[in-house]
Amino acid sequence: MFEKNQLFTAEITDITSEGSGVCRINGMAVFVPETAVGDVAEIKIVKVLSHYAYGIVNKLLSPSPDREERTCPAYKKCGGCVFRHISYDAECRVKDNIVKDAFRRIGGLEPHFDDFISADNIGRYRNKAQYPLAFQDGKAVCGFYAPRSHRVIPIDDCPLQPEIFSDIVRCSLDFINSKKLSVYDEKSHTGMLRHIYIRRGHHSGQIMVCFVARKDISRQLSPLVHILYHKFPDICGIHLNINPDKTNVILGDKYINLYGTEISDTMCGNKIIISPPSFYQVNTVQAEKLYAKALEYANPEPADIIADLYCGAGTIGLSMTDRVMSVIGIEIVPDAVCDAKRNASVNEIYNADFYCGDAGEVFENLRKKGCSPDIILLDPPRKGCSEYTLNTVIRANPKKIVMISCNPSTAARDADYLSEHGYNAEKVCGCDFFPATRHVECVVLMSKQDS
Repeated sequence: MFEKNQLFTAEITDITSEGSGVCRINGMAVFVPETAVGDVAEIKIVKVLSHYAYGIVNKLLSPSPDREERTCPAYKKCGGCVFRHISYDAECRVKDNIVKDAFRRIGGLEPHFDDFISADNIGRYRNKAQYPLAFQDGKAVCGFYAPRSHRVIPIDDCPLQPEIFSDIVRCSLDFINSKKLSVYDEKSHTGMLRHIYIRRGHHSGQIMVCFVARKDISRQLSPLVHILYHKFPDICGIHLNINPDKTNVILGDKYINLYGTEISDTMCGNKIIISPPSFYQVNTVQAEKLYAKALEYANPEPADIIADLYCGAGTIGLSMTDRVMSVIGIEIVPDAVCDAKRNASVNEIYNADFYCGDAGEVFENLRKKGCSPDIILLDPPRKGCSEYTLNTVIRANPKKIVMISCNPSTAARDADYLSEHGYNAEKVCGCDFFPATRHVECVVLMSKQDS
């Protein structure tokens, strides 16, 4: 058994899906953050459990050739970027292996793995940011939460966000501090301003700012609204969201328009209206690449019907409407369904229908009424599909299932279930939506087995 603070020399031989390096010491796995495969280091044991341990680098003895610092003064504190210490090529290899390992180890599957889709732009790629506010050292600050906590780490500029986001935040903080507006305290459930939430259309450049507060403070924010839309001409809309609840959920249900309108962007050639609660992929360029891969896997024919489960604002299904007879979208979030219908209308798309409700339940009702799609698209949340939904999909007997997932582990689990019920896992492709972070997406093609 190890003891805390013991020192060992070891080589890092693997990296976990959480971004920690792995070495083996005396036969036990030790997880070490901020390391790269090939590092030889003196490891200090900081926590010992029954079957594994955690360590930190006490001294780097021989650095891996993968090491390459991508500078950010805050990344070790905020914990958002776990791969900022290695080259982007190395990061893509790690993420590609995470996808492959999930399907082989969790799913017990061996599909064809297409080339990993890397990002052309590894900085300033996010079109959305939500900054929590806090009161520290006598003033309001804004940034991101430290890992596994709700302690705000003040951030002057995040290299993943557009620079103009930082300019807007600084301008807002100057006003908040000059007017001594109160900011929210989670422990006491006091104070007003909780978050600053910013979105930008990647192609349009249009910006939306949304302040999240515990109560209606429209009057207090009115001068700031005036400052922002004069100083930043790309701001097309400013909103106030009211969240009075004692909760970790960022947004409440009520929105107040303070200036302008919603914003719009283009996704796969379609105009997409983006309201404050709209779901919209955070990395537009990578989403377009992944949707193109999903379309390649679906390879629809003009007479096909597509059912798009967990459709969100309809962006995936709408991108395929010109290739098929019709698209049916199902989504449980009412605002997203309204957005999907509006997006279809704005783009004069008339062969798409959208329904609100649980994906499995609504689709089962449609199936019983005769809905028989040729292709089913699945884009579930991180927890994956419910068994009920998967069984409903299986009963529908589509010729193809194309699954997009932000969690390769649950995607592999669901693909395994489908493979046990008449479908072959033919192809899988990993895609990097969020360079420098631990997150990785994938798209899966499941084809009906020959009888």
